[in-house]
Amino acid sequence: MSISSALGERKEVELPQGTIAYRERGAGEPIVFIHGLLVNGDLWRKVVPELSKDYRCVVPDLPLGSHERAMNESADLSPYGVAKLIDDFLAALDLRDVTLVGNDTGGAFCQILITRHPDRIGRLVLTPCDAYENFPPRFFKYLLAPAALPGGARALLQPMRFAAIRNSPMGFGWLSKKGIDANITDSWLRPARTNAGVRRDLAKVMRGINPRYTLEAAERLSEFDRPVLIAWTPEKDFFKWEHAQRLAQTFPDARLERVDDSYTFVSEDQPERLAALIGEFARKPVVA
Repeated sequence: MSISSALGERKEVELPQGTIAYRERGAGEPIVFIHGLLVNGDLWRKVVPELSKDYRCVVPDLPLGSHERAMNESADLSPYGVAKLIDDFLAALDLRDVTLVGNDTGGAFCQILITRHPDRIGRLVLTPCDAYENFPPRFFKYLLAPAALPGGARALLQPMRFAAIRNSPMGFGWLSKKGIDANITDSWLRPARTNAGVRRDLAKVMRGINPRYTLEAAERLSEFDRPVLIAWTPEKDFFKWEHAQRLAQTFPDARLERVDDSYTFVSEDQPERLAALIGEFARKPVVA
């Protein structure tokens, strides 16, 4: 459930998979922000206000466990299905030449998107995220297995009612170095705790996570010839610095920027640095 007002007006769009809520702020060339599992668009609340001075910032709440309205029961939420949902979202808003920004699980979906539905993407920004054989990171595999079972997600999330648990390594403690507001983390985890349809969606997504999807995408990343920015942190080992280097070497037109004093959620730990990198990068012309 989104609670931050920093992202602009809340809107909804109907897709074949269901209703997607999103926020929008600013005008100009579009930047679309893609979050990962068990967070929503509020992940970008510290970055969008600065970028919206020059760009149209569009922030969907994807059906990854922190969304308010469950998708249609038949919605495909496999990695291919989520990538198609993002493409359908861009099409519904008629967004073109998009600068696509991904983090965590969302970065994996971005990689799959650009190898299967690249037409609306003009630039790609990857912050620390799943890639190659790291989908999911090894540490999180023990969470995904029970959560994908009937009743597993609810049992796993019930202790997250308590801020101390949410801020521990079991929650978000190893994803943000500087900590995250307890009201934000509560809003991220409340939908899956309280809404059976959201838990159903989350279980679908979790059951689909498998490195075969990111490894398959990796074989085609070199075909994406538009500008790419890799803004990565070397701290923690969920998303390896070596993967950032490998990604930067794979894309034909990529640059790697190191973001220090941050864990995976660089939008939480270093929002000014990230906004400056994205803002400068989004001005780079795309060669047709």
